[in-house]
Amino acid sequence: MAHYDLAIIGSGSGNSLITEYWDTQKVAIIDAGIFGGTCLNVGCIPTKMFVYPGQLAASVTQAKALGVELKFEGADWAGIRDRIFGRIDAISEAGKNYRAHELENVTLYTEHVSFVSEHELRTASGESITADKIVIATGSRAVLPEVPGISLPGVHTSDTIMRLAELPKRLVILGGGYIASEFAAVFAALGSEVVQVNRSGALMRQLDADISAAFTTAAAARWRVELDADLRRISEHDGGLQLEFEQDGAPLMLEADVVLVATGRTPNTDALGVAQLGFDLREDGSLVVDDYQRVLADGEPVSGIFGLGDAANTEQLKHVANREARVLIHNLQHPDAMRPMDRRFVPAAVFTNPQIAYVGATEAQARAQHGDAVCSVIQDYGSTAYGWAMEDEEGIVKLLAHRETGLLLGAHLMGHEAALLIQPLIQAMSMNLEVNTMARGPFWIHPALSEVVENALLSLEIPARDSDPL
Repeated sequence: MAHYDLAIIGSGSGNSLITEYWDTQKVAIIDAGIFGGTCLNVGCIPTKMFVYPGQLAASVTQAKALGVELKFEGADWAGIRDRIFGRIDAISEAGKNYRAHELENVTLYTEHVSFVSEHELRTASGESITADKIVIATGSRAVLPEVPGISLPGVHTSDTIMRLAELPKRLVILGGGYIASEFAAVFAALGSEVVQVNRSGALMRQLDADISAAFTTAAAARWRVELDADLRRISEHDGGLQLEFEQDGAPLMLEADVVLVATGRTPNTDALGVAQLGFDLREDGSLVVDDYQRVLADGEPVSGIFGLGDAANTEQLKHVANREARVLIHNLQHPDAMRPMDRRFVPAAVFTNPQIAYVGATEAQARAQHGDAVCSVIQDYGSTAYGWAMEDEEGIVKLLAHRETGLLLGAHLMGHEAALLIQPLIQAMSMNLEVNTMARGPFWIHPALSEVVENALLSLEIPARDSDPL
């Protein structure tokens, strides 16, 4: 039986927990998958490395509306893929080798483990590992619907779709969330015939209703979108795949060379044995942790057991996992002076076309909590000078604020570089900066696209105060 001061299950954000503090102590890092976790290998980083070439390809259509004739002559899929994974695979392998061979105090286990007791783990090969402190950072995996044909060759998840041998001519994407919508934009731009199929009546349905509706319309103008369609089966047909759906009581048949299943992700906690130990779990299977990232059992912290990332939060965002890791680095080293994780204003972006970014409450959430005290505004990108330059007819900024406090409650953007434009709004919410002060205090560059944010702030019905900037 091997004993460690710290055992980390998962090599994504959990890998960053091994700081110089542990140089004189024994650490185990355990991961049976690809070293580096979801974001590096199959998530945020490679997908965005595909998104950018897709944006360049899509600019041909946008340029035509401005009187510029560009020509898209096709995409070198293999070249794009190999450039991306040539870089990522090398980083993953280097990280694995560093942990396995270059640090005397660190032992790398490349097999599955499960809990025997609160501080004992057993590997798939039968070895026992004990540790004073254990961090569960096992990430998440794609969910596959239970329908006939789901395991056929040609049916992929986000884990495998980016390594295809060639660009598919016909691609059916199942799902209406951020993964499905990002890949739909990429493949459609690079030349695939894309059909995105969603069970509900709108794409990105978890977002503010105005953003969801606007994106559904925008997406349908770029690739084929089918809504309110339930998958019944997938079968082999004429050298490809045939998908049968029920849509409004009638059959919908689609043919594809490749199918991408992007219907959600589930935490990798079910095989760890945490339920048998009585650890608290949410309905989705993620661990319940307190503000200090300590795993709970019956609402109380389990001594020495911590969680982070997709295994222990509901956001499933890398920047949240990274913040949790920073909090946990401190708390592991200072058990008597722990610091809490601040989850008040978690932003997110969807790198689809058009881009989406959001933070805070949706209008429905804000009105449920604050009633008539909520004021809202929707500002069109096209209402600004830079929007005129772009001939933008889609982009919008939606802001929600509290009339009495003057504070932002939510910000929801769809359009060009939404993930950049939202950043000052995130900072304003984090720092309790009032709307009128934010709108009138700093200079806003004219005619930058950021004027659309300024104009949205100015349009909110927040009563003026004598102390407000002019």
